Amino acid sequence: MSRRTSRPSRGGRTGRANRAQVTAPAYITRTIPYFEFGREEELERIERHVDWLLEEVGVEFRDDPKALEVWKEAGADIDGCRVRMPDGMARELCKTIPCEFTQHARNPERSVKIGGVHSVFAPAYGSPFIRDLDKGRRYGTLEDFNNLVKIVKDIPYLHHSGGVVVEPCDIPVNKRHLDMVYGHMRYSDKPFLGMITAKDRAEDSVEMAKILFGEEFMENNTVIIGNVNANSPMMIDKVASEAIQVYCGANQGIIVAPFILGGAMGPVTTAAGVAQAMAEAMAAGAFSQLVRQGAPFILGNFLSSMSLKSGAPTFGMPEPVMSNYIIGQLARRLGVPLRCGGSLTASKVCDAQAAYESSDSMHSTALGGANYVLHSAGWLEGGLSMGYEKLILDADRLGSYQKMLMTGVPTDENGLAAGAYSEVGAGEHFLGCSHTMANYETAFYDAEMSDSESFEQWEENGSKEAVHRANARWKKMLEEYQMPEMDEAVDEELQAFIAKRKEGMEDRWY
Repeated sequence: MSRRTSRPSRGGRTGRANRAQVTAPAYITRTIPYFEFGREEELERIERHVDWLLEEVGVEFRDDPKALEVWKEAGADIDGCRVRMPDGMARELCKTIPCEFTQHARNPERSVKIGGVHSVFAPAYGSPFIRDLDKGRRYGTLEDFNNLVKIVKDIPYLHHSGGVVVEPCDIPVNKRHLDMVYGHMRYSDKPFLGMITAKDRAEDSVEMAKILFGEEFMENNTVIIGNVNANSPMMIDKVASEAIQVYCGANQGIIVAPFILGGAMGPVTTAAGVAQAMAEAMAAGAFSQLVRQGAPFILGNFLSSMSLKSGAPTFGMPEPVMSNYIIGQLARRLGVPLRCGGSLTASKVCDAQAAYESSDSMHSTALGGANYVLHSAGWLEGGLSMGYEKLILDADRLGSYQKMLMTGVPTDENGLAAGAYSEVGAGEHFLGCSHTMANYETAFYDAEMSDSESFEQWEENGSKEAVHRANARWKKMLEEYQMPEMDEAVDEELQAFIAKRKEGMEDRWY
């Protein structure tokens, strides 16, 4: 198959109509300060413990001889598959990780900056089940996957298309990665994540990105990112280490997030869990720089509590909330971009539990300074389910976080409104004054999924609860969806690549 080496349009025409749909900034540029939860002496104590874990305990790079060779050449102490990094080696290697970078979308207006003072919200990731009011809980399908990609495309407060927004369980496991990557490329023009579950699937994702963006452009620009978990405790397995080699080797980005439930994959104490998460992620970050110095890397964090009675994960609790704040401080001190979870809940449906757990999780993620927020919208059942209605309701709240992070409380002349008092007398109201009219459209965040009308008006409109309003919203979005334009030759090349890869490949369902 011939391949063009340069494609300035980054995957084809976007068209005026599609550009006009962008109604909010492509990403967040923060103007408010971070919430500094941990004291200096506490942070220093945790950092010393991180260095001790890396130097004395070490991290296993299991089943990947090539990774061990890379570490050995770099001067690490190798004992079987356990890698120990002496004398601050990991911190030194992490210094070449870009503190911020741009992930390019095929529509340039939707490219995002990740790191520094910038934040990006992405939908939930990895659920095998899908849920909506009409059909209840069921296994996800490719139709569900594509529906979610289409909806996310038109939600202004979700800046990123994400990755496995739901598992398309009607497609064989060894083939579905091709359909998912194509779905992001074809049905959205936002940036997206590639696949990572096996080396060849990561390679396919990168090859498809080359078709979409062109090899020349991709050589010097980040267009695709992989997201992978460390196999906690203290292990980077073959899936993760090979994903790092594939993505970073192509000068693309990688997110590595230790998945730690306190009391299961890590100690029950929050400080120990944070230190372990930092050690595992720093080991992965250091390895990414050995693969290719300067390759984009995002330090991930998924540290949560669990019920010590049942073993079930819990979300929105004080311990993971505190860990979000502290790991934000530690990532900034290290100088690397940070990924945290977003609207997390153990609730099975969109109820009060889902609301308060998601709110507490997301609030600490936002104030703590996460640069890439996975699971920002749609997460249910501890990640086992993706909810259509939950996606809509979460995204509505993301708009309020975006306003808070980007604007804060302006104290300029307009913000303090001194002139309004000369127009409005004592005991009168400000509803019709010139200052109110000048700020009418932007003064307050308009939560579209909230009903703030009187009881009588609400009753007259059908007495609909929020989840029913969200159900109507996602259906309307699919009815009004418009597919972004793509160069026909690019689309044909992508489809030919997929067909060739699937040809002769036996279906595997495990």
